[in-house]
Amino acid sequence: MSEKRILAFDFGASSGRAMICTLKYGKIDLKEIHRFANDPVMVTGTLCWDILRLFYEIKQGINKATLDGGFDSIGIDTWGVDFGMINSKGELIGNPVHYRDTRTDGIEEKVYQRIPEQKLYSIAGTQKMSFNTVYQLAALKEKNPELLALCDKILLIPDLFAYLLCGKMRTEYSNASTTNILDATTQKIDTSILSAIGVKEDIFCPLIRPGEVYGMLSDEICEELHCKPVPVIAVATHDTASAVAAVPTDKKDYVYISCGTWSLFGTVNDKPILTEESCKIGYTNEGASDGKIRYLKNIMGLWLIQQSRSEWKRQGLDVSFDEMERAAKEAQPFKCFINPDAPDFVAPGNMPARVTEYCRKTGQFVPTTMGEILRCIYQSLAFKYRYSTEMLEHLTGKKIDSIHMIGGGIKDQLLCSMTASCCNRTVLAGPVEATVTGNAVYQMISLGMIKDLQEARKIIYNSFPIKTYKPDQPEKWDAAYEEFKKYNK
Repeated sequence: MSEKRILAFDFGASSGRAMICTLKYGKIDLKEIHRFANDPVMVTGTLCWDILRLFYEIKQGINKATLDGGFDSIGIDTWGVDFGMINSKGELIGNPVHYRDTRTDGIEEKVYQRIPEQKLYSIAGTQKMSFNTVYQLAALKEKNPELLALCDKILLIPDLFAYLLCGKMRTEYSNASTTNILDATTQKIDTSILSAIGVKEDIFCPLIRPGEVYGMLSDEICEELHCKPVPVIAVATHDTASAVAAVPTDKKDYVYISCGTWSLFGTVNDKPILTEESCKIGYTNEGASDGKIRYLKNIMGLWLIQQSRSEWKRQGLDVSFDEMERAAKEAQPFKCFINPDAPDFVAPGNMPARVTEYCRKTGQFVPTTMGEILRCIYQSLAFKYRYSTEMLEHLTGKKIDSIHMIGGGIKDQLLCSMTASCCNRTVLAGPVEATVTGNAVYQMISLGMIKDLQEARKIIYNSFPIKTYKPDQPEKWDAAYEEFKKYNK
């Protein structure tokens, strides 16, 4: 091979894909070679990831990449918080549990009896979410202590895949920062938190940083798939960290929305913000690819749209996302609102019915048509972005004049345009393939193809289209925003 070919695996909450990435004439080129579903499975009352099936799909991607001309490295990014358990023999114990499983229901308060919420935040700086790894481990300790006793190490999902590929157990920094167990200041696993919940202090593996190498693809894998041994590189393995690495800007201070199933709204700081006010508002401090802090808010995102479409399909209405967007545009604006982050909308299920019921129980206009329900969701997301903008300015002292929207969700032009108008700020949308691009550039940095993140961002800017959205009649959103805030609690 005359040019280096990068194999990037990007796992989302509902699908995954493998892409070959190359650097030609100062531009990044992406080619999808394998795509697959990522469907959780309910097993005896527990929602699990079908992890062996997903590893099979990784093998399929490697095989297709080999047949396509080969590759020089592998990098994997996934969602955060979930993990596989490894026993003392190096064997996987069961299927990793899905973060939307109910095993952590009510566990936070039990954790806070051992370590107060504010103290936990002052160490880890992580937004309180019931599925953070710390709560999952506490639930294991309470409900399945015999299973936890068999566990020698835990591996977060991308680290687990890397282990299955090369036999080396490490914990990548950016994903570790989502656990609520990593000290945001020292950037080390805080053993006092593990001790407080009754979990052994060495259950995590040594940390590895983006750009470092887990190990070489194992002889067993190479023999099975007829490929050469290449390095398995630790990228920013948390998908949002990879996406943020792909924000095409040369500014030190910038604001982003990584837009997909979740909307991750934030900025990058040199140091964590661990104040009581930050904890109360719900901002989180997570690791950026370059060792800085992604200071952000997790918002329920296009999960609401995706689940609505799934429900309508179950009812026999096979509607496209374009048709849904048109229906929302045609519906009358500002008739009702939801808080996208309300507990009502966390679990999979009949999202349209939940939106309708939320509006009914809060005394609002009750949407019944597809367009009314979708309009309610879209405008509520835009208002949530505006609220998050105001809180971010307040907490950081930064002045926000534009917002970078990145990721697959920016294909939804209605959401981008609503965000610009509602927030009364310019929106710069792109790249669509932010996560896999961030994954790829850290492999390229590791291989010496790109000098550093600053150079990578210049290349990304020149490689992908960036669409600009200007505010359109933002004053019409102002009065409705005051109404929305009544339900944003």
